[in-house]
Amino acid sequence: MPEPYRRRRRRRRTAPGPAVPLLLGAVLLCLTAAVLWTLFRNRGPQAEDVPVPDYVEKDYLTVNPYSRPGEALDKIDGVVIHYVGNPGTTAHANRNYFESLSSGEEGTYASSHFVVGLDGEVIQCVPLTEIAYASNSRNEDTVSIEVCHPDETGEFSHVTYDRTVELTAWLCREFRLDPETDVIRHYDVTGKECPRYYVEHPEAWDTFRADVAAEMERQKEAEKNS
Repeated sequence: MPEPYRRRRRRRRTAPGPAVPLLLGAVLLCLTAAVLWTLFRNRGPQAEDVPVPDYVEKDYLTVNPYSRPGEALDKIDGVVIHYVGNPGTTAHANRNYFESLSSGEEGTYASSHFVVGLDGEVIQCVPLTEIAYASNSRNEDTVSIEVCHPDETGEFSHVTYDRTVELTAWLCREFRLDPETDVIRHYDVTGKECPRYYVEHPEAWDTFRADVAAEMERQKEAEKNS
């Protein structure tokens, strides 16, 4: 004879122990902390352009495929220093050269976020929310500075040098960068002899980065005392 029918007993579901929500909370806390640290360490530009110092003249290039593609710069991990390679030319002349590329006639892709002139003037060509065509594989995560120079050696004049240090220090403070590791030459990206003098004289490049670090401290103190 078949066994008598036995009613199956329903298993009672028990609530998870206190360790489970605690573990999930800890995981979420760690993930949140990691995201916040990334944002804090390499703060990318916001939706609006970053306010720049008073000595910077904004003269943006028109949006075009050759010198201002309009692509978003999502993060800033470094500052790349260049020299214009055309002795005696002004900041405005170099800015206008970038603008002339927009016609596409030369088929050249080139630009920079900033150009520092022979008299220490600074022109901003591209917003800090967009990439510039200056540093090859580092276009996606760096700010570029083109620097004018009086002669073929590529050495910056005193006034141009001081302004470039000042601008670089401001960028490092604004985006929480370390000049020792995050301020680089075009040469460090591609091996191109740019900026020439600071490739041929690596000790001068070391001095430049040290001067940027010192200027960052000076700006910090000035801000604290203002």
